[in-house]
Amino acid sequence: MRLRSTLASAFTVPVAAASALVLVATGAAAAGTAPSARAVASRPGVCPEKFLRLQAAPGGRPNVVRIGVTNRGSRSCVVDRIPSITFRGLDGSAQAVPPAQSAPYLLPSGERAYAALRTADPAGTEGHVVGSLSVAADPSHYGVTFGAASVGMARGIRVWEPVTTLWQRSAAAADAALARGTR
Repeated sequence: MRLRSTLASAFTVPVAAASALVLVATGAAAAGTAPSARAVASRPGVCPEKFLRLQAAPGGRPNVVRIGVTNRGSRSCVVDRIPSITFRGLDGSAQAVPPAQSAPYLLPSGERAYAALRTADPAGTEGHVVGSLSVAADPSHYGVTFGAASVGMARGIRVWEPVTTLWQRSAAAADAALARGTR
């Protein structure tokens, strides 16, 4: 099962729009020429899933998970700026805070990006309890599944209106983005 597959097509729209802007800005559209093959080849493509390492760990609070993705490939590539996070047996995925559209996020070779996920208060009564969550760095990827215990929720992951940050350059930035987005 692919995660957030409906957004995969939405991902191509901003890229196409950006390409059109480049053509107009460079005057190539008016001249009737397309960008050179070299210019197109120099743009980073979507990271191959096999070169990414995804991690999920407790985030310091009982209902927070820290997510990480590392580009183990030899070249820069892009993932979606919103991590795809779904929960076993439930429809839908964690929503981005702040609300955002799908777009490319550059992940240089050897670099890591971070996101923070907030589920529901484990002591709460609202929502559902699930045994795992799945994370994908891009809607075109299958993703990796993490058990509840591995993310610090041994009694299960209580899910009620889950939210995730966009990818950030540091764990501290992801934590701060989550705090700002959930006030």
